[in-house]
Amino acid sequence: MKKFFAAVAMSTALLPNVAFAEYPEKPVEFVIPFPPGDLEDLLTRIIADEFQEAYGVPAAVVNKPGGGGGPFPGAISVATAPADGYTIGSFVIGVPVVGPQIGIPELTPNPFEPIGIFLTYPFVIAASGSAPYATIEELSAYAQNNDVTFGHFGMRSIPRRHMVAAAETLGFAFNSEAGFDALDCNTLASGDADVISTTLQLIAPCVDDLNILAAVTNERISTLPDVPTMGEIVPELDLSTWNGLFVHRDTPAEVRARIAEVAVRALNSDEALELAENTGAVIYWKDAAEAQAQIESDIEILQRIDALVGDN
Repeated sequence: MKKFFAAVAMSTALLPNVAFAEYPEKPVEFVIPFPPGDLEDLLTRIIADEFQEAYGVPAAVVNKPGGGGGPFPGAISVATAPADGYTIGSFVIGVPVVGPQIGIPELTPNPFEPIGIFLTYPFVIAASGSAPYATIEELSAYAQNNDVTFGHFGMRSIPRRHMVAAAETLGFAFNSEAGFDALDCNTLASGDADVISTTLQLIAPCVDDLNILAAVTNERISTLPDVPTMGEIVPELDLSTWNGLFVHRDTPAEVRARIAEVAVRALNSDEALELAENTGAVIYWKDAAEAQAQIESDIEILQRIDALVGDN
């Protein structure tokens, strides 16, 4: 991983020597449409700290929760801000992919373009350690004759729709669902949900006491090598959830380049690499072109999911 980041950092150092004298001249905000504490928040703070150190202007992370499936008030604030690079979105996959499809005027058509994608979440399907199922297959069998409540980040959130589509493919359904801004140990301990789709970061304090049924990642999570991916269980729905930096599409290229340069340096830091080792997160840098290609590929898979889930 370190060799990869070294190569990316070197390529970034070779960017054209454009004139950046006018940016940044004032404080910059990195807007996250989720509460603090998860991986996108921690990594965006590392990027903001590097931005502040590199350019000598304040750089703050602003959390504006609004659910994984909308209405995305944080994304709206980025879309309606001046396209000058002083308001930068740190967005999960759902903002550029789902946002333009659900009738939010400020997000339709998609007003954003990626600076780059930097994180694949270690998303998992988790249940209480006392649950009578420890795999997706056992959950499927149990749900045939028993009620199971599914907790997720919102009805239109991609992890929720992905799990519901997988259940449909495997021949079972949850009898009820609930959306949460945060899905953590308390969600399961309180009985608010029987099964949740969340990240390892949010359940880290109790992960050893839970049944991790599957990983919603393209590869097995390094800290959970025995847990299969959903792609292994349902190959046609192989999907991961990522986070990236986005700006309004009218933002100047010179400004985007300067944001990207700092982001790559931050993601190559010891702090970021240590976070990856401790959490199972996959941290990297896909530039704007690679990020756009990823978005287009994910849209194709999501069309398969939509065919299974419909408007549910």
